[in-house]
Amino acid sequence: MSISSVLHGGSAASGAALGRELASRHQALSAPYTFTRHPLLERQDARESSARSYPRRIPLALKRAHGIYVEDIDGRVFIDCLAGAGTLALGHNHPVVLEAIRQVLDDGVPLHTLDLTTPVKDRFVQDLFDILPPAFAANARIQFCGPTGADAVEAALKLVKTANGRSTMLAFHGAYHGMTQGALQLMGSLGPKQPLGGLQQGVQFMPYPYDYRCPFGLRGNDGVQAGLNYLQTVLTDPEGGVPAPAGIIFEAVQGEGGVIPAPAAWLQGVRELSREAGVPLLLDEVQSGFGRTGKWFAFEHGDIIPDVVVLSKAIGGSLPLSVVVYRQELDLWQPGAHAGTFRGNQMAMAAGSATIGLLRREALPAHAERMGQRLMRGLRQLQGLHPQLGDVRGRGLMVGVEVIDPEAAPNRLGHPAAATAMAKAIQAECLRHGLIIELGGRHGSVVRFLPPLIITEAQLDHVIDIFAVAVAAAERALRRSSQPSSLAA
Repeated sequence: MSISSVLHGGSAASGAALGRELASRHQALSAPYTFTRHPLLERQDARESSARSYPRRIPLALKRAHGIYVEDIDGRVFIDCLAGAGTLALGHNHPVVLEAIRQVLDDGVPLHTLDLTTPVKDRFVQDLFDILPPAFAANARIQFCGPTGADAVEAALKLVKTANGRSTMLAFHGAYHGMTQGALQLMGSLGPKQPLGGLQQGVQFMPYPYDYRCPFGLRGNDGVQAGLNYLQTVLTDPEGGVPAPAGIIFEAVQGEGGVIPAPAAWLQGVRELSREAGVPLLLDEVQSGFGRTGKWFAFEHGDIIPDVVVLSKAIGGSLPLSVVVYRQELDLWQPGAHAGTFRGNQMAMAAGSATIGLLRREALPAHAERMGQRLMRGLRQLQGLHPQLGDVRGRGLMVGVEVIDPEAAPNRLGHPAAATAMAKAIQAECLRHGLIIELGGRHGSVVRFLPPLIITEAQLDHVIDIFAVAVAAAERALRRSSQPSSLAA
């Protein structure tokens, strides 16, 4: 079965026709879009919370979507390399997902079941355990949580704190684990936490292996070993001031933190240190799981087995669903210790099983690995032409480009200055040329690519072409409007 394959039947055929139509109308590379305020956007500004985020940077009112393409209310077509922040592994409205949802409706399956089981739920659990590493799945339990990854993080915190009676957690610089208060405590970014106050209690932050901006001023294996040595000291020094932690939580590839992949040696080192200290190891795979990094789960790049895995986003096949899977020895909490009204989303479980099935049949994790390598090769070619593109990194189809100001003086560690204004200009030019991407990382200076895993070589090359034009256009625009030093504004 090919990457572009669809189910037989009228609805699948009509979806494929829509995809072809949208692709044929994506002409923004040669005819960039102009944007005016639509009444829907005006009403959104007037009525929605000030906390809304994406519409501020991506001011679109969307109407239709298929595969990697979305169409807005004004008929403009975009390639979506945000994909629900990594939720849409199969892209928009994939026929296998739609068919699974329709089957639930046709079969009369109860849509709301709390944590009561159904054949749909049983199938999903089996499918999920089949793609977990056998050494982990053989001794695992699963907790269904509320709709979001943040709720699953909260459950994971309760789980390990209940199991060992400790309260401190170790998290990492640059971490993102969600926006609820418990998850916010673990976040590296200070901005969302500052208005709330007191969120640092019970969390000790550790250095993440960020090679491009190593906090020790080192590179490569020296930086990795320095980080591991520091972690060992925190875990073993009786005068270090850090209580024995309830758990260590991190992302094997930091997403919102700037698409930073942890080296295999660091993953293995943290696993060894946590085991020696008797501290549970929690892996947040909310964004990096389900094949995105070229393996089913990003921690597999280190050939390690964690104690707890947190999953959401793509596991629901585009619908809300989150779970925690963990070593059964940790299953010491009492009935009702973590609950949630919407933890029994049957359509999401059916869509999740359908997504797993297609990912397996079409070997999409391996496809994501190949496409990610192709994307990074293309971006590194551009890097040679544009010194503002300071670093290109990622795993699979989780790729980031760090934008810098090459004319500004580096800091005392030799780290280049972030170019936030340039990154924002690149994002805006990408949108004008029909490409949706997002920013993240330190100072919002990392351009992030999270396309659906079904993206083809030709589509990916088109993305690279758009990005090349956008970078050149952003350079020209900022050169006209400001001095080079203002790129770091």
